Amino acid sequence: MGMSFRIVLYAEDSARAKQAAKAAFDRVSVLNQIMSDYEPASELSKLSDLAGSGQEVPVSPELFRVLDRAQALAAKTGGAFDVTAGASVQLWRQARRVKRLPPQYALDKALKTIGFRTLKLDAENRTVKLTQPGTRLDLGGIAKGYALDEAIAVLNKHGLRRVLVSAGGDIVAGDAPPGKAGWRVALIGLEGDAKPQVLQLANGAVATSGDLYQFLEADGTRYSHIVDPRSGSALMEQRLVHVLAVNAMSADSLSTAISVLGPKGGLHLVAGDEKLGARVAFRGTLGQVRVVESPVFRAWPRAEK
Repeated sequence: MGMSFRIVLYAEDSARAKQAAKAAFDRVSVLNQIMSDYEPASELSKLSDLAGSGQEVPVSPELFRVLDRAQALAAKTGGAFDVTAGASVQLWRQARRVKRLPPQYALDKALKTIGFRTLKLDAENRTVKLTQPGTRLDLGGIAKGYALDEAIAVLNKHGLRRVLVSAGGDIVAGDAPPGKAGWRVALIGLEGDAKPQVLQLANGAVATSGDLYQFLEADGTRYSHIVDPRSGSALMEQRLVHVLAVNAMSADSLSTAISVLGPKGGLHLVAGDEKLGARVAFRGTLGQVRVVESPVFRAWPRAEK
């Protein structure tokens, strides 16, 4: 999935810890082979290769579950979250490598392949069909969270509850460390010299989305690695989003969606749910950093000093 996974755990002995950790890493490796768009032979890539063929493709339970969750969020956000945006995502990924904007004709062509309604799921037969030729699936905003949840589930099956698994800025935690109310999780700010917020996390997850490290600067404009599926363009307003949720898949996908929706639409997305918290930092019209937080995020326990 293009990133490292890290496990921290408490166990009665090192042999048990190593056995459990290996099993969790093995599970992540299996999911990578299913859902990575970096791997030409992955199940996801092979499914994308059949876009527009008219074929209803049987898929693994894991892939179907993630696609089903993705489609639900796509409908809820009006396409602000959309896993069919892979063609545009790949263009902007290449642009960051070569440090040059994608050609407009290529962006226009990729945009025609995007549309979550062209992704058809059949739950009874567990099949998937992509009706639009050229569509490429990209699960970068949800599969990592699912893999984190699966890793912690494996650790739990080995009898280990005081665990934490992280990947690419997303974290899922089990029971708190001995004698603590939760794991200390530091959330960075939009400005590098800002003091991070340190939260207590137990039996929950936090995800971060933003362009602090992955971006392209061209012709005096900063382009995020996050793409708005509705336009096929990279975000140009700098934002940093943190989402708290009961599981990593929810936190991961919501943080991506909120990055696209922006502060107002993003906080509306989590409003009324006592298990979801969000914080959005962004730059105002004069370049100043502004921060908005949902009530759940604002009330979340801070770690002891």
